[in-house]
Amino acid sequence: YPRKETQMEQANHTVVTHFILLGIPNTDGLQTIFFFTFLAFYLCTLLGNLLILSAILGDPRLHTPMYFFLCNLAVVDLSFPSVSIPKFLAILWAKNRTISLGGCMSQVFFFHLLGSTECLLYTVMAYDRYVAICHPLRYLLIMNRRVCALLAAGCWISSSFHATILSSLTFTLPYCGSNVVDYFFCDIFPVAKLACADTYIIQTVVFTNTGMVPVICFLLILMSYMRIVYSVVKMNSAEGRRKAASTCASHLTVVTLFFGPSALIYTQPELNMVMVTAVELFGSVVTPMLNPAIYTLRNKEVKAALRKL
Repeated sequence: YPRKETQMEQANHTVVTHFILLGIPNTDGLQTIFFFTFLAFYLCTLLGNLLILSAILGDPRLHTPMYFFLCNLAVVDLSFPSVSIPKFLAILWAKNRTISLGGCMSQVFFFHLLGSTECLLYTVMAYDRYVAICHPLRYLLIMNRRVCALLAAGCWISSSFHATILSSLTFTLPYCGSNVVDYFFCDIFPVAKLACADTYIIQTVVFTNTGMVPVICFLLILMSYMRIVYSVVKMNSAEGRRKAASTCASHLTVVTLFFGPSALIYTQPELNMVMVTAVELFGSVVTPMLNPAIYTLRNKEVKAALRKL
């Protein structure tokens, strides 16, 4: 008898074909201000990263491993805010809160694809800096075109598998009840809590998967910089030390901006929604906008290429 009742209850539910995004909590009356603020951030992000890409691709002197990985990072920074911000702007301006099931799946997939790729790229860039400073005479031999291409391809392909697993687990859950997502875009936890099934397995996998990737990357970056510091301390030339510090400063800054918000979100699951949203927006909008500025402010070669452009 209870089994029949369950089947009847499930029959009365409507299978979800779209979701409704509520946006940022506690922001009633501020929609216009938020719209123009995030539109300005988004346009600055697009302009800055397109300029970096154009400058590097247009200047043969910048066709080196370091700038090859910087191009990949610029592509990620162009794409990352594009996953959530255009839809968020539509919510703010046109009150268009509906997103299709396919659109929601795309947001989850590309958000985790690009987030994982960025994390892996920072690790590869740390290795590149390690080889450049600790093995300068063999740098071009070690970081040849084939190795650079394989490292970049590895970042994108492994991130694709990572994102496919997470999005598949999220959307194989049955959705037959509420379709209101209490967030400004589709992410795993806000969507999964609407499922009509136990989400323990996906929560465990997500915490393990999204936790392990940044932790392993962070440890590899830390190891690279420990070796770099050791090599810099042993240098006799003050000019050599200054050059090494200047080379690493930009990368260290963007790594801090990336891992800081990620660590806060995934190590503090009890954070209130307003705080999580603020941290998420910083990582999705502000960091991709700041990255081009960070890499150009201390870099004479990129500045020269931009002036030439």
